[in-house]
Amino acid sequence: MKNIKTNVYLKLGVIAFLVLILLIPTSIVRSLIKERENTQLLAISEVSEKWGNGQEITGPFISIPYDKYLKKYSKKDSTSTVVRVREYIHLLPKNLNIKGNISPEKKYRGIYEVVVYDSKVKVSGNFSEIDLSVLDIISDNIHFDKATLNIGISDLKGIEKQVNVNWMNKELNFNSGLSNNDVVSSGINVKLSNFKTTDFNDFSLSISIKGSQYLYFLPFGKTTDVHIKSDWTTPSFTGKYLPDSRTVNEEGFDAKWNVLHLNRNYPQVWKGDGVNTLSSYFGIDLLLPMDNYKKSDRISKYAILFLGLTFLVFFFIEILNKVFIHPVQYILVGLAIIVFYVLLLSFSEHVYFNIAYLMAALLTLASVSLYVYAILKSKKLASIVFGMLLILYLFIFIIIQLEGYALLVGSIGLFTILSSVMYFSRKIDWYNLKQ
Repeated sequence: MKNIKTNVYLKLGVIAFLVLILLIPTSIVRSLIKERENTQLLAISEVSEKWGNGQEITGPFISIPYDKYLKKYSKKDSTSTVVRVREYIHLLPKNLNIKGNISPEKKYRGIYEVVVYDSKVKVSGNFSEIDLSVLDIISDNIHFDKATLNIGISDLKGIEKQVNVNWMNKELNFNSGLSNNDVVSSGINVKLSNFKTTDFNDFSLSISIKGSQYLYFLPFGKTTDVHIKSDWTTPSFTGKYLPDSRTVNEEGFDAKWNVLHLNRNYPQVWKGDGVNTLSSYFGIDLLLPMDNYKKSDRISKYAILFLGLTFLVFFFIEILNKVFIHPVQYILVGLAIIVFYVLLLSFSEHVYFNIAYLMAALLTLASVSLYVYAILKSKKLASIVFGMLLILYLFIFIIIQLEGYALLVGSIGLFTILSSVMYFSRKIDWYNLKQ
């Protein structure tokens, strides 16, 4: 123990070792944050499973079955037979107009919030004349009498009312399921009697649907116009396309998209299942105003900065004031700093994050400062530690508020901290610390 008192370099080695040891409980805290976040996701999944998952609305689109003939060779007797295979032609509308209103609300699973919604989506448009000769299919093999109008809906239990379509001034009722799974795997369909590709076929329908967290669409029209309104104040516009115009204020949001067929990588008509349409989803995520777990995890990454600078201040206090702080006291202060993250995590699950941060920081500042005063019997030194930690907590708080400028502000802050350490240590004679 006498060597630690007199040998500065041994003391620095012990301090560095303590910082590394304290990273173990820090990693445990980060694991706790991840565990609580996974618990939240599980709660969201359970509520969404019962209410209705995030919805993806695809279409409408028309599927027409046709017969495809293939030669099948037999290796046993070297003969071939002709086999008939049923495949589908898929037609997309010329104009597709979607208007929707989302009415969200918060539901709770224990202490966790989940965003769910009711929505009413009105879809209208038309299918214009289409030349199927480009598909190289004999017209006699196409079964126009079995054509179906399909709409993809990712979670069918969210449908609240019977869905009907006004097709060429005739009311038709949708049935559950799709005529095929070439385009999407879940949805509803209705048979179109006497369908002709040479006609101008207009349609309109309304879907009342429940969901949670998000609502997405696919730009299936040659021209697709989407207009969505809601009183939700924290939307995130996501997917392949951003809105052409949007308004977000305290009353909610109003967003409009206009997508052309040239903006996507699939045609207006194709056959089979060789076209990938899922990559062109776009729409709205209904975000909660804050994500406590991600913020807590970001702050926990600065634990080594807190520990290192606090121990460095203690070391300078020892050098400049000829006092001795025991390694056990270093560890207790380090653990108090780590407990800050546990306090922040637990408080943030019940109050606003900024308030939780203030409460956890004040408790930690009071605990460490009073402990330093108790072991050093100096208000001045306790005030120095209090001031240093206060600056650090303010610094980290500013960084997490400035996501876009976090790296810039963080790098300037670290440079300032290093420059301050260099300034205050400039007169220390490291070769004659005993004097």
